[in-house]
Amino acid sequence: MASAPLTHNQIWAGLDRLAARAKLSPSGLAKKSGLDPTTFNKSKRVTPDGRARWPSTESVAKALGATGVSFDLFVSLISDADSAAKSMPLLGLTQANSGGFFDDTGFPTGKGWDEIGFPAMSDEHAYALEISGDSMTPIFRDGDIIIVSPAAPVRRGDRIVLKTRKGEVMVKELKRQSAKQVELKSLNPDHPERTVATSDVAWMARVVWSSQ
Repeated sequence: MASAPLTHNQIWAGLDRLAARAKLSPSGLAKKSGLDPTTFNKSKRVTPDGRARWPSTESVAKALGATGVSFDLFVSLISDADSAAKSMPLLGLTQANSGGFFDDTGFPTGKGWDEIGFPAMSDEHAYALEISGDSMTPIFRDGDIIIVSPAAPVRRGDRIVLKTRKGEVMVKELKRQSAKQVELKSLNPDHPERTVATSDVAWMARVVWSSQ
């Protein structure tokens, strides 16, 4: 009996699993492959009039080359349901500063989040942020993904995401915390350290993983 043809959803699921295997977002996979960052985005998978849009053979080949994955392994990613990673909210760090993406305690909320495949974590509210620009080099570079856990305890020396009550979201290293202020070390040595009054901190959460 002839095997069933691959479906549109299966091909895209395979690319999502390929990205997750490389610890990348779909846009991170596209950039690593030398493609337009939006090539593999979910918004590009269906045309405005509702027709299925398939990834090109060239874009798939470039993604396999960039990740060092053979075609046979890619086929297994398409067909093996067990290789699927847990879906986790993903947001660009620049977008995070525009507001409306977190509740008062730092949990992801609202619309505008993308998704990334990632192995299940104990914190069901963990989320991913994609770094843009070079303001955090050499620790984090453009396109790196960081996983943030609101439930993880924060200690001195941890890399954290902090949001001020004015809405600024920043990624820093926690240098010292007292009842009156939070001292932050910049990840880029060319940038100055920051001190934020404790009363001005809306929330902070620990970075528990990064893709670099």
